[in-house]
Amino acid sequence: MKLTHTQEESIHMVDVTSKPITQRTATAEGEIHLKEDTIKLIREKKIEKGNVLATAQIAAINAIKNTWNLIPLCHPLPITSTKLKFKTLNNKITVKVTVKCNAKTGVEMEALTGVSVALLTIWDMVKSLEKDEKGQYPHTKISNIKVVEKKKSEQR
Repeated sequence: MKLTHTQEESIHMVDVTSKPITQRTATAEGEIHLKEDTIKLIREKKIEKGNVLATAQIAAINAIKNTWNLIPLCHPLPITSTKLKFKTLNNKITVKVTVKCNAKTGVEMEALTGVSVALLTIWDMVKSLEKDEKGQYPHTKISNIKVVEKKKSEQR
């Protein structure tokens, strides 16, 4: 098996020079489990730190645009579109992120990074409500982060 990021003792970015520019789309999702009381306050926009979902959306978009700075050997990509959807249930919030670009490599890492940072931001915004009497988070959990779809189509 040939490793794509190493050559002998050297580490490098994968060479995509000869690949054609194509329209790339990736969608990822994940969820954060929270206490029902916390979810209620998020819905009512009564969280002390501010609007949780709006803040998570801004954080996700910033993360998407900066994925190449966070993930070693990731190519910087010209992001052309991002879409975030939040679904608030009684005990969890799901986040779905779709990222598009016209490039020589895909945007899966950007979509995954966007989901991850959105979920981490939600946690940070509500952590004071989620702590138990010992300062622990027995109900709070981020899970099921995954790529749910990836597409590539030739440029016209």
